[in-house]
Amino acid sequence: MKPQDLSQAMTVGAQVRILDVRTPGEFENRHIPGAYNVPLDQLAEHAPELRAVNGSVVVLVCQSGQRATRAEALLREAGMPGVHVLDGGMTAWIQAALPTRRTRARMSLERQVRIVAGSLVATSALAALLVSPLWAALSAAIGSGLVFAGITDTCTMGMLLARLPYNRGTSCDTETIVRRFITADKAGRQ
Repeated sequence: MKPQDLSQAMTVGAQVRILDVRTPGEFENRHIPGAYNVPLDQLAEHAPELRAVNGSVVVLVCQSGQRATRAEALLREAGMPGVHVLDGGMTAWIQAALPTRRTRARMSLERQVRIVAGSLVATSALAALLVSPLWAALSAAIGSGLVFAGITDTCTMGMLLARLPYNRGTSCDTETIVRRFITADKAGRQ
């Protein structure tokens, strides 16, 4: 679903629910008004409950669309056929100058991965030049990990960083959010 189409559906009051699968920290930084945050790493355990949302279109949102695509496959497998991915994710939503809400300013997970990976490569390269050539192995491992992440469309470093307290945020009680998501759907259909 294109950002403009979602915005228009929200404006006319269509039965649309927005499920943001980013980390709570990313969600707090900036999200679509009315979105519910259920992080991708917790989505599988709540998929059976979310299946109760019938009759509404569920739009999945992440930063770029990659995590939302994985969430779409997971929810379809759990028996939710009416799920769609927001094309381009929050990046496209923001580029289209559509409204957002911010709870707390935070750094995106993708940016954190670039900073950590770059720091590790730069540090190990310098250590290989100044201390011991064995440090080059760390640069090679990080580079290989980034290539693997690109090929498989997964990011182990990102998943690890998502578990840090900084990225968990303070407002993500997934059980409560899932109940609200389902309740809002039932209230909207009455």
